Amino acid sequence: MSLIETDIFGTVDDLVANSIALIKKYEPPDGYYVAFSGGKDSIVCLDLVKKAGVKYDVHMNLTSVDPPELLKFIRQYYPECQMHRPEKSMFQLIRENGMPPTRLVRYCCRILKEQFGKDRIKITGIRWEESSRRKLRLSFEGNDNGYDDVFVHPIIEWASDEIWDYIKSNNLPYPSLYNEGFHRIGCIGCPMGRKQRYIQFARWPQ
Repeated sequence: MSLIETDIFGTVDDLVANSIALIKKYEPPDGYYVAFSGGKDSIVCLDLVKKAGVKYDVHMNLTSVDPPELLKFIRQYYPECQMHRPEKSMFQLIRENGMPPTRLVRYCCRILKEQFGKDRIKITGIRWEESSRRKLRLSFEGNDNGYDDVFVHPIIEWASDEIWDYIKSNNLPYPSLYNEGFHRIGCIGCPMGRKQRYIQFARWPQ
């Protein structure tokens, strides 16, 4: 796949232009709440928001199990990102729930990430390619879609290779962990990381 595709009828599909147009279309008066994780998708989303020229502020909700290399990267390259510390650590939540999070019981996301940015239009970097559940999501989701919050997902149609094409063609910095073989950068031990969790536990045993 490419960032710009032309079909047999000569119709041009420009992913970057489409994403920027989507961001401009739903710009709220108070600006966007950009949900940032420091991963490749967030990096592309934020750059598109900047190119769109809209009003925004950037937020990362810490979980207490964030890779230290990732936090160092964000502080160095994205100092405008506001980092919010959790009221309870992941270890406290595990004790309270009597079990660590699983792929089906992800109380961690609900408590540590999804409660922030209320009453704001939030921009996220979710993509259809990531899971069958996300394949059902829309590029714009509001109360009419059954959501309490309002979301704009500018790169929902993008594939991973298109994400990397954009990063490299725009010379955007990205976490060095990707160069070390990590395909998913987020909470250490996230059940969505599958076998990568064991590599993470070995690297960050504490």
